[in-house]
Amino acid sequence: MKDNMKLLGNQTMLRRSPVQMISGKRYMPGLDGLRAISVLAVIAYHLNLKWAQGGLLGVGIFFVISGYLITDQIIHEWKTYQRLNLVNFWIRRARRLLPAMGCMLLFVAGWLILVDPSRLPALKGAFLSSLFYVNNWWLIFHKVSYFESFGPASPIGHLWSLSIEEQFYVIWPLILVFGIKITHRRGKLFFLILVCAAASALAMAMIYVPGTDPSRVYYGTDTRAFALLTGAALAVVWPSQKLSDSISCGARSVLDIIGGFGMIVLMVLIYRTNEFDDSLYTGGLLLISFLTAVLIAVLAHPASLLGRLMGLRPLRWLGVRSYSLYIWHYPVIILTNPDVSTDGPDVLLIIFQLALSLILTALSYRFVEEPLRRGGYRMKRSHRNSSHRGIRPVVLTTVLPAILITIVCSIYFAKPEPAAHVANAAGLQHVQNDQRETKPGDEAIPPASHLDEELPHSEHNKPLSTGIQSGKGITAIGDSVILDAAPFLEKMLPGIVVDGKVGRQMLQAQDVIDRLKAQGRLGDRVMIELGTNGAFNTKQLRNLLQSLHDVNQIILVNTRVPRKWQETVNKDITEVSNDFGNTTVVDWYSASEGKDGYFYRDGVHLKREGAEYYASILAKAVKGKKQ
Repeated sequence: MKDNMKLLGNQTMLRRSPVQMISGKRYMPGLDGLRAISVLAVIAYHLNLKWAQGGLLGVGIFFVISGYLITDQIIHEWKTYQRLNLVNFWIRRARRLLPAMGCMLLFVAGWLILVDPSRLPALKGAFLSSLFYVNNWWLIFHKVSYFESFGPASPIGHLWSLSIEEQFYVIWPLILVFGIKITHRRGKLFFLILVCAAASALAMAMIYVPGTDPSRVYYGTDTRAFALLTGAALAVVWPSQKLSDSISCGARSVLDIIGGFGMIVLMVLIYRTNEFDDSLYTGGLLLISFLTAVLIAVLAHPASLLGRLMGLRPLRWLGVRSYSLYIWHYPVIILTNPDVSTDGPDVLLIIFQLALSLILTALSYRFVEEPLRRGGYRMKRSHRNSSHRGIRPVVLTTVLPAILITIVCSIYFAKPEPAAHVANAAGLQHVQNDQRETKPGDEAIPPASHLDEELPHSEHNKPLSTGIQSGKGITAIGDSVILDAAPFLEKMLPGIVVDGKVGRQMLQAQDVIDRLKAQGRLGDRVMIELGTNGAFNTKQLRNLLQSLHDVNQIILVNTRVPRKWQETVNKDITEVSNDFGNTTVVDWYSASEGKDGYFYRDGVHLKREGAEYYASILAKAVKGKKQ
């Protein structure tokens, strides 16, 4: 996302052609426009905007662009000088990438020291692995999920992609030069690179288990290299130096039609793609990489009208600074997001986050990246304030944002809620099974009846009146959320069987049902509260409901969890339940809207009042009244 960002040169030239010569190299403003769209898609994705649920594809687009530009540079240098100065190449990469990231890491560490020092020990490994560009493997080794995790999100959780790119920059020049020496022909080299890309995509498809957390294949250099290699293969057969704008009008039209179609398809994919779709990891991402390569080929061509449009000044400005924007936007979002929010997107907060991200991007690019990339700060001694010039960038890129973020946090976190207490496993398990599965970051919340803190009831939020009725023949299966409500369910529905376990996923529900059947403890009315800990596919849910075809009533409870799988889980529950006549959906997501006080800081687990309200809704549903 940050390769080949050189001086833009004469602005008049930029308006004439989508490709210019700068220091003997091609500058392609159309690719900066594509960078801009990609980074905006990623930001929209991190802001949890529903119209950009496929914004994660922006990272893959960056990979293809980087693979193309780096390979194009290496091949050009090799053809020109018959050698490649690897040390100089790596030094240029380090000077381009390290300063901005180092500045951001210093800022995040300083802010946490001042505001939330308790989080620093848990982030030490993430900081060190990011500095050495092995963060993606650190996340894999420690089983940190990109898609299914609880607790406060890491403000540097986006640096895994930079690790993949830097690993590519270290290894790929050696492999490419070796390939050039042994093949001598572009066709053979192109074919070999495509074979390597296919092997990477095949590894992703083979390692990924449908219906499970895709983090391993999402983080892995081995399983994401195909995007970088796709761009590299394009550079072999479509070198920027050999492209000419002297083509026929018909060829120019075909070029722009193909590029326009590719851009439209990418936009639709960003809008519609679901990160939990199994097809994405079994060939989907590879196809998107090929589509991106076709679009890059069009934007890189000097005759392309689309290249001129994508190189317009606003997009070009963002594209040139896309690396900085990617670096800064995520910690800004994470550090300014409220712990709990059940009211939906806060437009004013989003505007502030975008504005601060752009300000930090501009400051970082102006005072950190460009000066250091060019060899350091140039200070004129004739200026009286020259002694302050070295201090000003530090103030603008660390102190000022720290003050702004602190102000916002003081507004949103004026009355911080205590963190959920971690209790002993004894007393939490309401079944005759001593085994408990705990996911990293998923805190075990004590049952609401054991909590000392009790919130005052209001007429608006009081539990629904259910009355006491028999719970015999009713079985509730769920995760830690059902454990929160279990004491109240047992009070409202005496005799109910509650089988809850921290970290439980839908994939494990069938084994629970089979065990309860074998024990004779599965009732003819079954509540299923799952989806808190991650998404599942509709096939898994259908199979589960089909196995319960002989029960009188199935109650599916949708979820409220401040994570990206929330929408997917709730949509799948609604869709599948419509096909089963004995199934009722309890809409906990809607029922809990605007009730931030029911939740602990993770926005998932329930305090006493929330657990009681939750239980009352389920008890009502058992009576046959939909909520």
